[in-house]
Amino acid sequence: MTVRVRRVLEFDGPPEAVWNFISDPSKRADAISVVDSYEIHGDGSATWRVQLPIPLVNSTVGVETEDVASDPPTHVKFVGKSSTFRVTGEHTIESTDTGSRLVNEFVVDGRVPGVEGFFERNLDDEMANLERALEQAVGPAT
Repeated sequence: MTVRVRRVLEFDGPPEAVWNFISDPSKRADAISVVDSYEIHGDGSATWRVQLPIPLVNSTVGVETEDVASDPPTHVKFVGKSSTFRVTGEHTIESTDTGSRLVNEFVVDGRVPGVEGFFERNLDDEMANLERALEQAVGPAT
């Protein structure tokens, strides 16, 4: 089973400020509650250590992430791969009359039973975490 989520967030802040946040792999990782820690590598890729509270995963999972597409300052797409799941995140920034719009799309493919269910139950909360982190960096959501 694949879990997909699409959320559109609007901010008073300019598109450049949203880009500065969303294109930074460390800021994206900081906004995700299940990322225990991470390491950014010299080439811009990262290793996230993710703690999933599901029965068959009893330890932190290493997720190798990398940006696979980038069109500054409007679009970035990343892929994360591990033995338990694969995640794709895509962020598109648009200018609005009052600030900016951020279109977020995530796809999670589980490789271990329970992974999809966990993300299906928790992706809304993770999107709220991302929105709060962006509000702190960019300004209020509208």
